[in-house]
Amino acid sequence: MQIQNFNELSLNPQVMKGIEELGFRNLTPIQAEAIAPMLEGKDVIGQAQTGTGKTAAFGIPMLERLNPNVKAVQGLILEPTRELAVQVADHIDRLGKYAAFKVVPIYGGESIQRQIHELRDGVHIVVGTPGRIIDHLERGTLRLASVKIVILDEADRMLDMGFIEDIDYILSRVPTGRQTGLFSATIDQTVMSICNRYMRNPEKILVSKDEIALTQIDQYYTVVNPYDKLERLCTILDENHIGRAIIFCKTRTGTSRLSNELTARGYSARALHAGFTQAQRDYVVDAFRRGQLKLLIATDVAARGLDIPGITHIINYDVPLDALVYFHRIGRTARMGREGTAITLVGYGELTELEQIKALTKTTIQEIE
Repeated sequence: MQIQNFNELSLNPQVMKGIEELGFRNLTPIQAEAIAPMLEGKDVIGQAQTGTGKTAAFGIPMLERLNPNVKAVQGLILEPTRELAVQVADHIDRLGKYAAFKVVPIYGGESIQRQIHELRDGVHIVVGTPGRIIDHLERGTLRLASVKIVILDEADRMLDMGFIEDIDYILSRVPTGRQTGLFSATIDQTVMSICNRYMRNPEKILVSKDEIALTQIDQYYTVVNPYDKLERLCTILDENHIGRAIIFCKTRTGTSRLSNELTARGYSARALHAGFTQAQRDYVVDAFRRGQLKLLIATDVAARGLDIPGITHIINYDVPLDALVYFHRIGRTARMGREGTAITLVGYGELTELEQIKALTKTTIQEIE
């Protein structure tokens, strides 16, 4: 049975005192699912929105697992903005108020000398933005050799802001045996590529608005010979009264090819992938938003953050390699309380991925002939 209350977690009394002082009693869904595996030292991928209590979900296990008697940086939390770095550092500082941990936010736009002084005095947990973290690493004022836990918070925002190379560099400087947690409002193939590179058998947790929307989405799948996918897709498009749909493909090449094939058959379709310039992307999205375009053929990266009302169908032309990406995709429909339909074309070689998706949701994905 899932733990509901902080008292059931057998936490360090000092950490528990900080939790009680903040007025926390019952766990939020992300806390109920993420704290236990993180306390066990497991890597965790959590899909959760801002404001769901995720800072405590990774902050409490960090305070439990680190040693306040070792004056070295043992916990590292990466944030996309200075505001989040300050906010998260303050929250963890208050949680660990009685546990003798020193937590310091490190970010640009502020005196680096003051930060150097704080780091020299001895810090247990650093919460920082990638650019300023790298600045300290290169100056030799921040050492990560003692890091036991790394958290990538708001991972999708960090990637949108172009921090992928910075994250790679920072993670190359922490011990390989550390525990890693990644928390993101949306999970797509780019986010998963980081997980696959830097995490070991992570526990996957889905607690987001996309999951809430699942009850309003009719989910279907059909098993098909990969060579017959185009014909099956055209049948689905012709037989269902599709107002506006996003069709997801795995690759840029596949996206462009499918868009060309559908256009040649008379469908109102355009491709959208990361190879587009911003101006091209804006043009296609705007045409889709205004209803001049019925079908958007997209990769996961291109569709990140798209929130367009009136999308009636999501069609997975390719099954995503990771189950969490499926839920991010289908969450593009059934917005604002409306209903929506998700249809997945499953090639013979994609049945394993389908089973992983089914295992991650309590909703029914119905097979259609």
